Amino acid sequence: MNSHKIERIASDIFKYLGNIILTETRDDILKTITLTGIKLSNDLSYAKVYFTSISDLSHKDIEKEVNEAAPYLRGCLAKVIEIKNIPELKFVYDNSIEYANKIEKIMDEINNN
Repeated sequence: MNSHKIERIASDIFKYLGNIILTETRDDILKTITLTGIKLSNDLSYAKVYFTSISDLSHKDIEKEVNEAAPYLRGCLAKVIEIKNIPELKFVYDNSIEYANKIEKIMDEINNN
Protein backbone atom coordinates (compact mmCIF):
# COMPACT_ATOMS: atom_id res chain seq x y z
CA MET A 1 0.00 0.00 0.00
CA ASN A 2 1.11 3.55 -0.73
CA SER A 3 3.04 5.04 2.22
CA HIS A 4 1.15 8.34 1.96
CA LYS A 5 -2.15 6.51 2.39
CA ILE A 6 -0.78 4.53 5.38
CA GLU A 7 0.37 7.79 7.00
CA ARG A 8 -3.05 9.36 6.47
CA ILE A 9 -4.84 6.36 7.98
CA ALA A 10 -2.39 6.31 10.91
CA SER A 11 -3.04 10.01 11.47
CA ASP A 12 -6.80 9.40 11.46
CA ILE A 13 -6.48 6.50 13.91
CA PHE A 14 -4.29 8.64 16.17
CA LYS A 15 -6.79 11.50 16.12
CA TYR A 16 -9.84 9.30 16.72
CA LEU A 17 -8.15 7.30 19.49
CA GLY A 18 -7.25 10.48 21.33
CA ASN A 19 -10.83 11.66 21.07
CA ILE A 20 -12.21 8.28 22.21
CA ILE A 21 -9.91 8.21 25.24
CA LEU A 22 -10.88 11.77 26.14
CA THR A 23 -14.64 11.49 25.70
CA GLU A 24 -15.79 7.87 25.87
CA THR A 25 -13.70 6.15 28.52
CA ARG A 26 -14.44 6.15 32.21
CA ASP A 27 -11.25 4.44 33.35
CA ASP A 28 -9.15 6.78 35.50
CA ILE A 29 -5.89 5.29 34.20
CA LEU A 30 -6.89 5.89 30.57
CA LYS A 31 -7.68 9.50 31.45
CA THR A 32 -4.05 10.00 32.54
CA ILE A 33 -2.45 8.97 29.25
CA THR A 34 -1.36 11.16 26.37
CA LEU A 35 -0.81 9.62 22.96
CA THR A 36 2.57 10.54 21.48
CA GLY A 37 2.77 8.56 18.24
CA ILE A 38 1.59 5.65 16.16
CA LYS A 39 3.21 3.16 13.79
CA LEU A 40 0.91 1.32 11.43
CA SER A 41 1.93 -1.85 9.62
CA ASN A 42 1.91 -1.83 5.81
CA ASP A 43 -1.03 -4.23 5.68
CA LEU A 44 -2.97 -2.16 8.26
CA SER A 45 -3.41 -5.16 10.55
CA TYR A 46 -1.32 -3.90 13.46
CA ALA A 47 -0.89 -0.49 15.10
CA LYS A 48 1.70 0.26 17.75
CA VAL A 49 0.44 3.26 19.75
CA TYR A 50 2.95 5.17 21.88
CA PHE A 51 1.82 7.03 24.99
CA THR A 52 2.98 8.73 28.18
CA SER A 53 1.15 9.11 31.46
CA ILE A 54 1.02 11.41 34.46
CA SER A 55 -0.05 8.55 36.71
CA ASP A 56 2.03 7.50 39.72
CA LEU A 57 1.83 3.84 38.69
CA SER A 58 4.85 2.10 37.19
CA HIS A 59 5.21 2.23 33.42
CA LYS A 60 4.66 -1.53 33.14
CA ASP A 61 1.45 -1.40 35.18
CA ILE A 62 0.07 1.47 33.12
CA GLU A 63 1.02 -0.28 29.88
CA LYS A 64 -0.71 -3.46 31.07
CA GLU A 65 -3.89 -1.59 32.01
CA VAL A 66 -4.02 0.31 28.72
CA ASN A 67 -3.44 -2.87 26.69
CA GLU A 68 -6.31 -4.55 28.56
CA ALA A 69 -8.55 -1.73 27.31
CA ALA A 70 -7.25 -2.08 23.72
CA PRO A 71 -10.11 -4.33 22.50
CA TYR A 72 -12.67 -1.81 23.80
CA LEU A 73 -10.80 1.07 22.14
CA ARG A 74 -10.56 -0.91 18.91
CA GLY A 75 -14.33 -1.46 18.97
CA CYS A 76 -14.96 2.25 19.51
CA LEU A 77 -12.56 3.01 16.69
CA ALA A 78 -14.46 0.68 14.37
CA LYS A 79 -17.58 2.81 14.88
CA VAL A 80 -15.97 6.07 13.77
CA ILE A 81 -13.34 5.25 11.15
CA GLU A 82 -14.13 4.00 7.68
CA ILE A 83 -11.58 1.32 6.86
CA LYS A 84 -12.26 -2.30 6.06
CA ASN A 85 -10.24 -3.86 8.89
CA ILE A 86 -9.45 -2.08 12.12
CA PRO A 87 -5.85 -2.81 13.17
CA GLU A 88 -5.01 -4.64 16.38
CA LEU A 89 -3.83 -2.05 18.90
CA LYS A 90 -0.69 -2.52 20.96
CA PHE A 91 0.10 0.27 23.42
CA VAL A 92 3.73 0.96 24.30
CA TYR A 93 4.94 3.39 26.97
CA ASP A 94 7.02 6.13 25.34
CA ASN A 95 10.20 6.84 27.33
CA SER A 96 11.47 9.49 24.91
CA ILE A 97 10.26 12.46 26.96
CA GLU A 98 11.93 11.16 30.13
CA TYR A 99 15.07 10.40 28.14
CA ALA A 100 15.11 13.93 26.67
CA ASN A 101 14.69 15.42 30.15
CA LYS A 102 17.60 13.32 31.42
CA ILE A 103 19.84 14.47 28.53
CA GLU A 104 18.83 18.08 29.10
CA LYS A 105 19.69 17.80 32.80
CA ILE A 106 23.11 16.33 31.96
CA MET A 107 23.77 19.12 29.46
CA ASP A 108 22.79 21.76 32.03
CA GLU A 109 25.20 20.22 34.53
CA ILE A 110 28.00 20.26 31.94
CA ASN A 111 27.28 23.90 31.04
CA ASN A 112 27.23 24.95 34.70
CA ASN A 113 30.64 23.38 35.40
